[in-house]
Amino acid sequence: MNETDLAFTPALDLAQLIRRREISPVELVNIYLARIERLNPQLGSYFTVTADLAIADAKAKTEFLATNSQLPPFFGVPISIKDLNAVAGVPCTYGNPALINNILNYDDGVVTRIKQAGFVILGKTATSELGSFPYSEPAGFPPARNPWNLDYTPGGSSGGAAAAVAAGLCAIAQGSDGGGSIRGPAACCGVVGIKPSRGRVTNAPVGDRLAGIATNGPLARTVADAAALLDTISGYFLGDPYWLPEPQSSFLAATEKPLGELQIAYTTIIPPLGTADANCEQGVLQTVKLLEQLGHKIEQKSPDFSGLIEPFQIVWQAGVGAAGIPAPALQPFNQFLLARSGSAAEYLKAVAQMQMVSRQIIGFFHNVDVLVLPVYLHIPIKVGEWADLSPEETFQNIINWIAPCPVANATGQPAIAIPVGFDSNGVPISVQLIGKPGGEETLISLAAQLEAANPWLQHRPGMAV
Repeated sequence: MNETDLAFTPALDLAQLIRRREISPVELVNIYLARIERLNPQLGSYFTVTADLAIADAKAKTEFLATNSQLPPFFGVPISIKDLNAVAGVPCTYGNPALINNILNYDDGVVTRIKQAGFVILGKTATSELGSFPYSEPAGFPPARNPWNLDYTPGGSSGGAAAAVAAGLCAIAQGSDGGGSIRGPAACCGVVGIKPSRGRVTNAPVGDRLAGIATNGPLARTVADAAALLDTISGYFLGDPYWLPEPQSSFLAATEKPLGELQIAYTTIIPPLGTADANCEQGVLQTVKLLEQLGHKIEQKSPDFSGLIEPFQIVWQAGVGAAGIPAPALQPFNQFLLARSGSAAEYLKAVAQMQMVSRQIIGFFHNVDVLVLPVYLHIPIKVGEWADLSPEETFQNIINWIAPCPVANATGQPAIAIPVGFDSNGVPISVQLIGKPGGEETLISLAAQLEAANPWLQHRPGMAV
């Protein structure tokens, strides 16, 4: 197997190659670091590359491998961490150039679990400033670009993570999602992205994150890899304000679990915000047709999302003020969001409204197993396409683009984005599946069924090969 093939090999398969001593962690890390050095200047997918730390870790793991057979599941496999998450001894910029030397002395809970699983961390991936934008172009950093077409965005705020996975600059990636920030980049870059249920994955050492709308999750080339990383990062951390019971079996096992007939609903319209464009609509229609062929019962219907729009906006934009960065140090759009933030009473009222509407939406799933939606309402924008718009215009454009995503953040339901084809610009098209609360197992089983019927792994961006 040549180095390019190794770089695009699923993370689970790489772990097996290491266990069989067919490749060492050092060899694998060097392959990815060489690709990052060659391709990252074009992609802007990493803010920080921790080459020295990665090589030292890989050397220690290679030496350990020589005399030990009991290994954690992803021993020696290279991974990236989004630059909204803390890794001890590594800068955490949150997409703000003033924090370029903000070196933290602790690991976030998900990073602790990732290290315990044996991964080697290659670096910190690009994000929008404070995760506020669905594209990753913060001031003071090169813009992140889509490896399928460099003119286009890889999405945001986990844009660097998705681009790195799609281009073979890491085997798998950690991301986070507070309004589509895993699913959107996964869709733009043609990878698998899972937004877990509220309480599935810790936010430690932080507590409640914006009334529970934000969570960490995986981005990967296959459903199985994403499921296995979700297994790795799931579970209670001391003091977590939300938590779910451990699943009866692993999420990885769910990828091979037979499915009976599911009740599946779909829509391509998000009133009053709009209708999916022809590309995104076609992705949904092709998917539901395939699901029907696979034996599932399909019905065109959806809950009413309109009541979520205003309270979700209030909760989501409060994240800018919670970051504690002075307004003059922020990009104009985040200054605009900061200025819009209201009182604590207004925030709590919005949380209550959001939760009340969420109860109604979850009630829709009493007789529905999965809802199929577009990920975004139109295809990816070009890099810099909205750079000259006013903050007010940008805000409205963002709302209208990402409209199908925030519902799962508000309700706390699990959702998964999977690629289904390409648009006329050569950029991937994806759909998202939303499941019942705590229903990752069903979603993952269904996504694996779709992946088997419409394989994707053979696709690679031209610039990356």
